[in-house]
Amino acid sequence: MTDIAPQTRTKARRLRAEMTPQERRLWGPLRDLNHRLGLNFRRQAPVGRYIADFVEFGLRLVIEVDGGQHGGPDDLTRDGWLREQQFVVLRFRNNEVNENLDGVMQMILDAVEAAPPPQPSPTRGEGGAPISAGARVARFSASPPPRGEGLGGTRPERTRE
Repeated sequence: MTDIAPQTRTKARRLRAEMTPQERRLWGPLRDLNHRLGLNFRRQAPVGRYIADFVEFGLRLVIEVDGGQHGGPDDLTRDGWLREQQFVVLRFRNNEVNENLDGVMQMILDAVEAAPPPQPSPTRGEGGAPISAGARVARFSASPPPRGEGLGGTRPERTRE
């Protein structure tokens, strides 16, 4: 399976069930990014011996939502370890999520755009060409066509030879 300790996995499940109001508030827009941009943000996910509030493994992006108890030496050690593992760590205070969710989401989109494209998994094959970060953001801002209406054009008729 994986190298995640059973107690870490159990704690992550508990934290997913007991998300803070600010984590819940941020999770909706992050899920929306997952659907619109083809990302895969996960909530309360084990990363090594730590549990990240939100992580997108393909982009190596960790998002932390902190109350007043965070920001001490333990968080500095944790952030250092995550950076050694090539993760970018974004930290937001609870009041930022409560009072400026649009600004928080813009900072996350900026980090998504700046991230190198995810590498295909060697166990799943190579897949198609990666989408550039700019294309991901552009796709997010564009509205999909109305239901029942495609992108236009007609299908060429098949001929038998």
